[in-house]
Amino acid sequence: MFALWHAYFQSKDPQQTGQIADFAGQMNMTISNPAPAISGGTTVATQVAALCWRLREGAVEVLLITSRDTGRWIIPKGWPIIGLTAAGSAAREAWEEAGVQGQLLDQPLGQYLYDKIARPAAAQPCAVAVFPLRVETLHNRFPERKQRRRKWFPATEAALLVAETELRLLFELAAQRPELLGAALHESTGAAAPPA
Repeated sequence: MFALWHAYFQSKDPQQTGQIADFAGQMNMTISNPAPAISGGTTVATQVAALCWRLREGAVEVLLITSRDTGRWIIPKGWPIIGLTAAGSAAREAWEEAGVQGQLLDQPLGQYLYDKIARPAAAQPCAVAVFPLRVETLHNRFPERKQRRRKWFPATEAALLVAETELRLLFELAAQRPELLGAALHESTGAAAPPA
């Protein structure tokens, strides 16, 4: 829901907001303010993430990586880095966790919520701002290469593999409305797609 809310309220194009509202209706959702209501005064920490993507045969594909602790599919994410913008921090996470370099939008596509488990019985609610990053280079040598797996998935399939509902919706939105990813959407004719 965060993803649709952000896209809906950040758009200055009435046609685009109408299309987003139609998409939400197809998903049996309503667009409303998503501000989380956390009981007991718990603060929500902010993280940043990179939605690493490419076009393959006209369809959006998303690069997923495995988490270090459980091995579940996620996108590169982490804490904001002092001295970098939020988008710059997301790009750094994409490099460190997935070996990705590419074109990054400096505005998030949306955000999602999850609970970061710091230790048994202790969870920190996190709101993660998701920045689209069109993959230009996928390096084989990167800092966390021995700790994670990475794999390309069609965006609609990736939506079925992640645990967070709002992240699923971001993938669905990217699949149906790739222009929201913001970068040039033409497929490269001279270069091969980045390897899996």
